Amino acid sequence: MLRESVDILEVNPRGVYVDATLGGGGHSSAILSRLGPEGRLICLDMDPDAVANAPQDSRVIPVRTNFRFIHNWVRLLGYDRAVDGILADLGVSSHQFDTPGRGFSFRFDAPLDMRMNSKAGESAADLINTCSEERLADILHLYGEVDGSRRVASLICSARAKSPVRTTGELNAALAPILPAVAPHKVLARIYQALRIEVNGEMRSLGHLLRGIARSLKPGGIAAVITYHSLEDRMVKNFFRSGDPAGKECTDIYGRRPSPFTVITRKPVLPGENEVTRNTRARSAKLRAARRTEL
Repeated sequence: MLRESVDILEVNPRGVYVDATLGGGGHSSAILSRLGPEGRLICLDMDPDAVANAPQDSRVIPVRTNFRFIHNWVRLLGYDRAVDGILADLGVSSHQFDTPGRGFSFRFDAPLDMRMNSKAGESAADLINTCSEERLADILHLYGEVDGSRRVASLICSARAKSPVRTTGELNAALAPILPAVAPHKVLARIYQALRIEVNGEMRSLGHLLRGIARSLKPGGIAAVITYHSLEDRMVKNFFRSGDPAGKECTDIYGRRPSPFTVITRKPVLPGENEVTRNTRARSAKLRAARRTEL
């Protein structure tokens, strides 16, 4: 949904914009094409491979960082509460999925890594070989909505008791008893999603990102966020409506329920049939947008 997400930002040629998820650089290039000489584009990504994709342009400021620190960088660069628009595409990039060594995909037999920043933190292999069976089951249930998560966790723990599970191939083999004969990839996708979210702390980072967006935008500035699963979408929807990722509505002394945003998309924008045909990974994408209210 490249065109839809950039269109909804209503790009001002002289404005300041943030691409919070640089990835392959497609959104950044599209925003940059609408900026004039005085416009500025801040590109964030924690993956060094992604930062290398930043457009080579004097108007672009590439920053290698987790998007949870968006407001820190906006403030450091001198644009505190002066940003016209922020775009975040929360999906894993095609480059990450299609690079076997990153361990994001069950399609390859590769090291079980899954870290967005491959130089920091514990890998998926570290996680599944050290955490308790109960915690592993909770991760699979919460972040992957995996049916029979305790059975899945038990299989993984039984496999690691014989030998550490270090590769995607070894993990897939451990999961074989619960994989259906028809469309086993759907089950694997949920399991891999859950592990990836936990390894990268994605839900915690998203909460920080949303609060940072609210603190960084100028009045009238627009936030556009593309999500790929229900947990992300629920947090974004809740934040745009109430100012709280969990959806808690607070009232002031007059009983009003102030929110830092006015919702633009009453219902999420979904990818068109042609886009899904070209890219099946887009089928679960949802775009939501909101405008920053007066500070």
